[in-house]
Amino acid sequence: MYVPEHFATDDADALIGRLTRRWAGVLVTVDSDAGPVATHLPILWDAESGIAMGHIARANPQWKRGPGKGLIVLGGVEAYVTPSWYPSKAENGKTVPTWNYEAVHITGQVEWFEDAARIERVVAKLSQLHESGRAEPWAIGDAPRAYIDALLRGIVGVALKAERVEAKRKLSQNKSAADFAGVEQGLAGSPEPMAQEVAALMRATRAVADDPDGN
Repeated sequence: MYVPEHFATDDADALIGRLTRRWAGVLVTVDSDAGPVATHLPILWDAESGIAMGHIARANPQWKRGPGKGLIVLGGVEAYVTPSWYPSKAENGKTVPTWNYEAVHITGQVEWFEDAARIERVVAKLSQLHESGRAEPWAIGDAPRAYIDALLRGIVGVALKAERVEAKRKLSQNKSAADFAGVEQGLAGSPEPMAQEVAALMRATRAVADDPDGN
């Protein structure tokens, strides 16, 4: 992924954690004969080990291609940016449409595994991640043991050991203060909830840039 310096983040782990709590990832592997194959799946990220984990259906033929290089794509909120929001448009007309977004690409070696106990740990941790905060969080022990065992036989685990992590936050950081403010205000006034979320991210990003020490 192309990441210009002004769109890079110095805390990729925090961004990965935020994205994986809300969005599924896309695991892409490449077969020299059939080409790329992709599966959408929830992702667990261990920042200490640099390993991303998940599981796919056993009936999904992607895992049968064996180990090799893989890419996990994580995306977040995104929004179209119209040139009409730039004050500089009225000054010189040198503006074009663009897109604001957050994304992370994790590249590394893919391992598929069928060990039931290891797969169950992945399922349990994914459940804990996404059920935490609920009034009555579901846990794997809530379901009958025979039912869980049957479901575990129907999935295959996957682990990707990160060799490269590319984290990008494209939030108009390369624009002038006036154009940045114009985009933030335009997105904040949009009827689309995701555009409003991008505006909130922009405000947070600018606040950190203006006061990096948090004073």
